[in-house]
Amino acid sequence: MRTLRRDGALTDPRWITAFLDVPRHVFLPRWFEPEGGKWRAVDDTEPGWLDEVYSDRVLVTQLDNDPESWERAHQLGVVPGAPTSSSSQPGIMAVMLEALQVRDGDRTLEIGTGTGYNAALLCHRLGDPLVSTVDVDASIVAEARAKLDLAGYRPTCVAADGADGLAERAPFDRVLATCSVARIPPPWLAQTTPGGLVVTTLNRPIGAGLVRVTAGEGATGTGRVLAQDGRFMPLRAQQWADEAPADRTGVRRPTAISATEALQVGRPFEFFAGLALSGVRPMTLRGHIVLLHPDGSFAVPGESTVFEGGPRKLWSLVEQAYEQWLDLDRPTRDRFGITVDGDDQYLWLDSPRGPRWPL
Repeated sequence: MRTLRRDGALTDPRWITAFLDVPRHVFLPRWFEPEGGKWRAVDDTEPGWLDEVYSDRVLVTQLDNDPESWERAHQLGVVPGAPTSSSSQPGIMAVMLEALQVRDGDRTLEIGTGTGYNAALLCHRLGDPLVSTVDVDASIVAEARAKLDLAGYRPTCVAADGADGLAERAPFDRVLATCSVARIPPPWLAQTTPGGLVVTTLNRPIGAGLVRVTAGEGATGTGRVLAQDGRFMPLRAQQWADEAPADRTGVRRPTAISATEALQVGRPFEFFAGLALSGVRPMTLRGHIVLLHPDGSFAVPGESTVFEGGPRKLWSLVEQAYEQWLDLDRPTRDRFGITVDGDDQYLWLDSPRGPRWPL
């Protein structure tokens, strides 16, 4: 709690009280710790368990969409797998909850129930009848409902595809997505009262970011990219699969733009680099970052050279974007906004009439 307040993530006294009163340990009796590229099962019998629960960390609670993954890891020692559910970093939760700007009486929908801890915080602030939470995984919803009940909170918990919102409980004044999305699902805005707010994270392979959108009529809205960074697991329908490039024939050449400058999370240029690399995603291959495009193009950047191949020169796009970024006076992420009109969605710089990039 002291860390969240010191870092400025928590400023609203009502959210401070919620974080003090809601017991996170009820929602995290067990999780996974990374170990040697795999995952080890951890539970409340281990020394230091409570300190870890109340640290400002993401704690992974499920692998590979498998509700039995923790038991398997507990039996085998360590297991491979991809995280598919977690308890988010409390610092990012605090930023998003404050960005939601809830008022007394706001009907609120959470997309991505997870452990149920965030829904409990919402219930503490708003009251159980005003909070609904949805998750695509029925086993996750059942566990979260049980933990919420144990902690004394009873929001509406529904197992359904969060991309569809929750029409039977609409309209909402606030929608909070604790999963990231490549595009804003139109039902979220359509189910939000005009003037209401949707807060989520853009699931961009490079340069992800928190956004707050004010709903208009129907599935429309406009908003801003927030200054605070935030990364979440993607909505399951919008996850990517990692595949190495089939043809690795390429050319190595010098570059003035390092991998750190363009791709390291939180660097000033990273958000803008992501705008130039539409359809490109990074993966780690043998310890190196590789940029991939569906057409087979790839780039392996270092600190002073790049190895690239395929029909388009991906790192040349980065270099061109860097020059444009400099010409635009090095815009930071909070100078960008977002406009949504159904499936027509784009980011813009400084104003909706400025330079724009489609989502």
